[in-house]
Amino acid sequence: MTTGPHVAIDLSALRHNLAVIRARAPASRVMAIIKANGYGHGMLRVARALAEADMLGVARVGEAAALRAEGDMRDIIVLEGAQTLDEVLLAAELGLSLVVHHASQLDLLGDIELARPLACWLKLDTGMHRLGFSPADFDTAWRRLEAASAVREEPGLMTHFCCADTPDSMLTHHQIRQFLELTDTLPGQRSLANSGGILGWPDAHADIVRPGIALYGVSPFEGETGDTHGLRPAMTLKAPLIAINPRRAGDAIGYGGSWHCPQDMPVGVISIGYGDGYPRHLPSGAPVLLNGVEVPLLGRVSMDMISVDLRDVPHAAVGDEAVLWGEGLPVERIAEQADTIAYELLCGVTSRVAVRVIDDEVD
Repeated sequence: MTTGPHVAIDLSALRHNLAVIRARAPASRVMAIIKANGYGHGMLRVARALAEADMLGVARVGEAAALRAEGDMRDIIVLEGAQTLDEVLLAAELGLSLVVHHASQLDLLGDIELARPLACWLKLDTGMHRLGFSPADFDTAWRRLEAASAVREEPGLMTHFCCADTPDSMLTHHQIRQFLELTDTLPGQRSLANSGGILGWPDAHADIVRPGIALYGVSPFEGETGDTHGLRPAMTLKAPLIAINPRRAGDAIGYGGSWHCPQDMPVGVISIGYGDGYPRHLPSGAPVLLNGVEVPLLGRVSMDMISVDLRDVPHAAVGDEAVLWGEGLPVERIAEQADTIAYELLCGVTSRVAVRVIDDEVD
């Protein structure tokens, strides 16, 4: 039995969130984005839990290969595409779908013959300015891709929003309009909407939506939490209270002595720190949930431990379990306190944190 921190991964929450997404985009198929180890939830277990997703999206060929090795035979789209000839050949062998976003990838596909042509997606840069062909180059890129013998007929068409998490963003309006105008006469499936696009931009749903963070129960919109949209957190980070110490007024707490006790008070120590992925730069006052009560963080986060104010939980006992984020304490709130985003916190939980998988349909 583990006595340190652990994450509870709720598979039923993943399925619930997928159902919410389907209800918001009922005419679209769903490409579940499970890159970066399933946003820290475990890519393979997320893929199994989301067996009802129509297809899967990952960043790199290696991630897709791991899914195939597990026997997942759904369409898997590699969002960064192939970077080398070896990756193209592996993608063809495994029956993967490649996003093509750069001229070098067109060169790779134009130089080879494959026994089984690849399914491909052509990416249009409508304003993200990261990957994709510019509007000026898009038509030429489409003609080259469509003519490549290594590519199946009718490649898909996609773009990526940069500001879909900003309601009524003029740039998102522009991206939708430009994508529709430039692809209007072309065949192929269309995909525009990430989580923000699904929840906030229904005119961008198109044929296939690409939920990422929303699958894990997190709102993509600033100032909101997932429950605003009926989502449930799929990850809850917990750790035990390992000490309760009486402190005197004026005592300094933690490295640097940055926080001083205003009065005689009990201070608890919880077995979690930046070595576990809990953000070091959280300020004093950041909330921790203990026995259903929010208690404030005191002083600096250290590698393995944090200190908390126990004045509001006089019956706390060593061994009680604290929630750092998740059920009862949305990760969005902790991310805001840490001046970061929930994505980073979820992806940053380290390997020494034990994992407990829960599933209401099994339990």
